[in-house]
Amino acid sequence: MGANISEFFGYAPDDRSPTAVAARSAFDCPFQPGQCTKRLRDKAIAGTCTLRTGKGVDVVICPIRLYGQNHKILQDIADEAFGAGTRLVDGKQAHHEHQDGRVVAVFGKGRGGELRLPRGAGGRGGYFVDWVIALLDTDGELDEFVAIEVQSIDTTGSYRDQRDALLEGRWAPTTAGLNWENVAKRILPQLLYKGNVLRREHRCRKGLFFVCPTPVYDSFENRIGGKPQEFPQQPGALTFRSYDPGPDKGEGQVRDLVFNRQVTTTLEQVATAIAGTQGLPDPNVYAKAIEQVLKGG
Repeated sequence: MGANISEFFGYAPDDRSPTAVAARSAFDCPFQPGQCTKRLRDKAIAGTCTLRTGKGVDVVICPIRLYGQNHKILQDIADEAFGAGTRLVDGKQAHHEHQDGRVVAVFGKGRGGELRLPRGAGGRGGYFVDWVIALLDTDGELDEFVAIEVQSIDTTGSYRDQRDALLEGRWAPTTAGLNWENVAKRILPQLLYKGNVLRREHRCRKGLFFVCPTPVYDSFENRIGGKPQEFPQQPGALTFRSYDPGPDKGEGQVRDLVFNRQVTTTLEQVATAIAGTQGLPDPNVYAKAIEQVLKGG
């Protein structure tokens, strides 16, 4: 048995309230305007926000799910980086605001627009991050900014049969799993590259923030051999912030997005942990495996 769908078009799969039924019927996403944008391999609308593992742990598999409560994560990070009392405004409209030193211009897909940046050497596009939030001074000029990457996790196997069954009001098993290997192979190298690009920015004084589900952060710790050494926010810092769906609120209600924890380290700490000798298995594991097979084990 695979991991089961635990949030379907934003609601519990067994939620029969008019609100939940309407969302499933229209393929609507409660975390952004319009329909769900997550697609299956055949381009069908997935509608799957979160999977529940065999251990009963809910893992967000769609990054849009992390934008609940009107992009709560952006306001949380603005308060963390620039102090409480900031006002988030779409980047293209920020110059119309009363400039009191607490305006934060937001740049990202669907809110403020993505920034136009040059491509890297050899045509690489690794400069781009999901979000940039920029604190403006009392003259409306750029004071400082931080960049934010948002990631959920890819899946293995398939939850298509269960998705189809839920749309018909019934239940079916899945073969879905979570692609933990991809976390280490793809996401960590991207964070290091983008973090080093941002380190060269004089106005990026607190580094790169990375938002992910708590189980994904736990996978990072497992990959690098334990909790990284913590540092203050600074140029070249990498701040992990993990969030998860909160407790069930009853039929017709979307679960709140709940902050779990924050860890700030440096790019060097992560790079050293990846390339270093932390978390290695016991000596001679290859030899023991070979000998076990030779002995018919």
